[in-house]
Amino acid sequence: MIHNPPSIMSPTHPVLRLLCLASVLLVLGGGTGCARSSAQGSSVIRSADLRQEQIIETATGRTVSFDQLAERLAQQEVVYIGEEHHHRFHVDAARSLLQRFTTETRRPALAMEMFGWDGQGLLDRYVGGSGLGRQEFLEQIGWQHNWGGPFEDYEPLVAYAKTHQLTLAALNPPKTLVRTVARKGLVQARLDPDWIRWGLQDETIVDDPAYRERILQQLRACHDAGPDALYQAMYEASMVRDEGMAKTIVSLVEARRAGQASPPGPVVSYTGGGHIQYQLPVPNRVARRLAGRVRQLSVYLTSYEESRGDELRDIIEGRIADYVWLTPVGAHGPPRRCR
Repeated sequence: MIHNPPSIMSPTHPVLRLLCLASVLLVLGGGTGCARSSAQGSSVIRSADLRQEQIIETATGRTVSFDQLAERLAQQEVVYIGEEHHHRFHVDAARSLLQRFTTETRRPALAMEMFGWDGQGLLDRYVGGSGLGRQEFLEQIGWQHNWGGPFEDYEPLVAYAKTHQLTLAALNPPKTLVRTVARKGLVQARLDPDWIRWGLQDETIVDDPAYRERILQQLRACHDAGPDALYQAMYEASMVRDEGMAKTIVSLVEARRAGQASPPGPVVSYTGGGHIQYQLPVPNRVARRLAGRVRQLSVYLTSYEESRGDELRDIIEGRIADYVWLTPVGAHGPPRRCR
């Protein structure tokens, strides 16, 4: 999520407008109201048959139990969980899966979008029990500036990692770096000292046509006004974020492959649903970096409302993820949808 400190520029400045577009796109949790994927599931799903708390395997259209889901996910190297931001049921669902993955011989790793690379040292200290207090941690990591909203919404995941001494990785590239891409464009951002500082000088930022089509489509569906240059800069910032998240996940997978002879448990990626939709943003980039040799599955958490029946049917049949989990509506209400 990209927030916009008022001190950077005036509210009417085009770059600030661009960053606002970024926030809206990420809050969409996958842009499910904007477009349908061309890939279709193997089974026809009736809107009237959908119910709250169903977990649906999109490849077959079958409803599975939580136990069946957890068993299948535990066999993967990477599990992607896509949430609606600040939705406590979604956080609790992720924690329940982490509990299933944690045994005496298997230890999952957790990677969260809510933290940037520049906060990794503080995360390590806090989760490692170095004596860093909660309030001190939040202030030093810049929670309100870098993510925002109540930390309590996400604290159960952080607390679980701390209690069980799990690896907790910051998924997001630093906010300042993403803002540089949004302001200057990718070509110029590559010349910025921060690009080298964060080890991106040898990275390939893949401009995938299917990813490009979906991201730009969602931006335009939610915001009619704006020159093409603004949409392009936002798209490039999105690419950098998703490629950066993939880089982090691959580093965790490779470290776990090299460090233990027995399977250590999956890397659990916890992000907004938009970062896993149709495998395009992060999962495909992880697969590419690992030459396709990775076991991974995705779970898309989304609020169930009867009025959303047709929309939910479409995203299930379009296979927005490997599993769609229909949850209660969160305290902040249903997610914003675009036309």
